[in-house]
Amino acid sequence: MTQSTHQTWGGRFSEPTDAFVAAFTASIGFDQRLYRHDIRGSIAHATMLARVGVLTPDECAAIVTGLGEIEAEIERGEIEWSVALEDIHMNIEARLTERIGTVGKKLHTGRSRNDQIATDIRLYLRDGIDAVASELTRLRRALIELASREADTVMPGFTHLQSAQPVTFGHHLLAWQEMLDRDQQRLLDARKRVNVMPLGAAALAGTSYPIDRHVTAELLGFERPAENSLDAVSDRDFAIEFTSFASLLMMHLSRMSEELVLWTSARFDFIDLPDRFCTGSSIMPQKKNPDVPELVRGKTGRVYGHMISLLTLMKSQPLAYNKDNQEDKEPLFDTLDTVLGSLRAFADMMPAVVAKRDNMALAARQGFATATDLADYLVRRGIAFRDAHEIVGHAVAYGIEQDRDLSQMSLDELQRFSDHIGEDIFEVLTLEGSVAARNHIGGTAPDQVRAAADRARRALDVLPDFALEREGDA
Repeated sequence: MTQSTHQTWGGRFSEPTDAFVAAFTASIGFDQRLYRHDIRGSIAHATMLARVGVLTPDECAAIVTGLGEIEAEIERGEIEWSVALEDIHMNIEARLTERIGTVGKKLHTGRSRNDQIATDIRLYLRDGIDAVASELTRLRRALIELASREADTVMPGFTHLQSAQPVTFGHHLLAWQEMLDRDQQRLLDARKRVNVMPLGAAALAGTSYPIDRHVTAELLGFERPAENSLDAVSDRDFAIEFTSFASLLMMHLSRMSEELVLWTSARFDFIDLPDRFCTGSSIMPQKKNPDVPELVRGKTGRVYGHMISLLTLMKSQPLAYNKDNQEDKEPLFDTLDTVLGSLRAFADMMPAVVAKRDNMALAARQGFATATDLADYLVRRGIAFRDAHEIVGHAVAYGIEQDRDLSQMSLDELQRFSDHIGEDIFEVLTLEGSVAARNHIGGTAPDQVRAAADRARRALDVLPDFALEREGDA
């Protein structure tokens, strides 16, 4: 048995909490990372209580000063967290009471740990979202700049991982950028639903004190207070929505990782990754392993798991708050850590990627990648597309038999399959001619790639930077 029960709620109990139960139910081991947000919320709450007359100005000043000193102690590593005090809220409140006396106990007036933790998590996640948005922007800029640089670099485009048609490396990189653009829009949209304040909902029904929740919301930078006290303390949709965003983002990073791994292999040899983003083998001295993309690809599964964990956590909970919700933090924290680490690794790595242009061009000449161009050429000369498709199919079969690409055949050989083929056909069958012909918005023509990169760059320039806005307000 523990020596003493929890001072904050022990009055109703006749015996102290079992020592194992105290440790089993405590969350201080992981929720201590919320200390800045808990202190920030408490300062705003105390400030509001003073404005409505529940606290005197002197009491408010003592609480605010004490909380600031506690934050400094935590920053210096001088706080010893107590499992007996369960969580970050009670650890800080107990330390505050030690420092300033009975006034510290008045801080909890008009609130509950239920609305307090809901507020802390939203503050924490809001900051996390802003950090993720910043890293996403950095990665997208890196892709855009690399795409501009490689707008003329021809590589094979694939479907079913088989050579399909030539594209440019810049066009391929901008496809990745488009994925991340959708992710960023989802993230910014999700932020709106995070930025709603639960504080003041108290345990579940609100409080009888004359609080002003709009004041607290303004002090904490929330868009508005939550409308319903029951929902305010029990809602974790915002956390699930973030893990849903994160799952989609990690899926995109995993697809990008898979291509980077393929492209660095000897069978493709399209790109080179800097040594600082790779590792070697303990037994094979020649190896250079693309560990960063491989690990990001692997971390995707844990983020998927966290989303399912949170969905399962919430699926059977009656209103309002339940102890189950203590299990929301670790999946959310790890999701945020994983996403930030993966984005940082990619944002650092992508600007240093080196395209092996000759190897890409050589690969693009294999697999009859300009067959569709030949079909389009015949259509422009009056042949129905289905007939043109069959003609080119026969030419490809001949090329397979002769082990030669269409561009390596003579005019006489090509004219065996159609007398509509003229001397200008070789302009069509070149890689450069093929990509240049896709000269429309969304196409792979180099001019279109550069124009798309410019549009993407301008779109990034007008994205909101909430972190900077908060710093300016402060």
